[in-house]
Amino acid sequence: MKKLLVSFISIALVFLASSFLEEKTIDIKTKAALGKKLFSEKILSKDSSVSCASCHKPAYAFADTVAFSSGIGGKLTKRNTPSVLNMKNRPYYFWDGRAGSLEEQALMPIQNPDEMGLPIAEAVDRLNKNPEYIKLFFKIFKQRPGKENLSAAFAAYEKTLETTNSKFDDWSNNMGKLSREEEAGRQIFIGDKAKCFNCHFREDFTDDGFKNIGLYDGKDLNDAGHYDFKKDKKNLGKFKTPGLRNVAVTAPYMHNGMFKTLEEVVNYYNDPSKVVSNPINIDPDLRKPLGLTEKEKRSLVAFLKTLTDKKFRR
Repeated sequence: MKKLLVSFISIALVFLASSFLEEKTIDIKTKAALGKKLFSEKILSKDSSVSCASCHKPAYAFADTVAFSSGIGGKLTKRNTPSVLNMKNRPYYFWDGRAGSLEEQALMPIQNPDEMGLPIAEAVDRLNKNPEYIKLFFKIFKQRPGKENLSAAFAAYEKTLETTNSKFDDWSNNMGKLSREEEAGRQIFIGDKAKCFNCHFREDFTDDGFKNIGLYDGKDLNDAGHYDFKKDKKNLGKFKTPGLRNVAVTAPYMHNGMFKTLEEVVNYYNDPSKVVSNPINIDPDLRKPLGLTEKEKRSLVAFLKTLTDKKFRR
């Protein structure tokens, strides 16, 4: 009788697990939904300890909260983790621009030895040994998991991560007002004195260009940025201009995460020479101090905070 009861319980547990798996699978009906699941999937890392979401934290606008993120075995990334929001219309990805599409970008962290450390062939093999993923990939792609459909799922999900519901958007659409300080900051932002608008414009506040803002001296600051990808000296110390949507919740800042607050960022731009005495190849716009007053700097920060989507307001 006891053996019969144990057998019955075992069968029941298998049935419940199967039903739960079926229910989860039914909920996922699109490439984007599959990509969302994969974004938090730890078996895509060598030791199954981290996922994309481990560094691109949804609560912090899909950025991290530390200068360098922890990958497998506690290894640190070489650069600060950028947000993956508002990437749908970007022409290239990563701080140095080495990826030309979301599909190409999506697989690079998986195989990076300092991040997830798993060869793509092995990642695909793991998915093909997982009954749930086999079922999902057949359901959505009509084929087993592979390199191409894995990257396609990631890209489809990331293309859904657009934000257009900030206080600034309300103002832009005549649905709300900025405070006096925020409006003053907006005027400073688009004006000739601060020069922010020279690089941070369009709907996502980026020109999608590469700039050297003075954080390269070949010594203490020796990340050459875009130069490592293009091997052209004119690109020494240049990094991709990040978009500014949700910037208030994606600290720390810059490719090396060296600034902890927006106030520190604005202070740096106001006079880079106070932080880096002998920068190499710094952009002409930053070779002289901007001369912003304390009041103007506070107003500029207040405006930048209006770019935070309402879902990330704290």
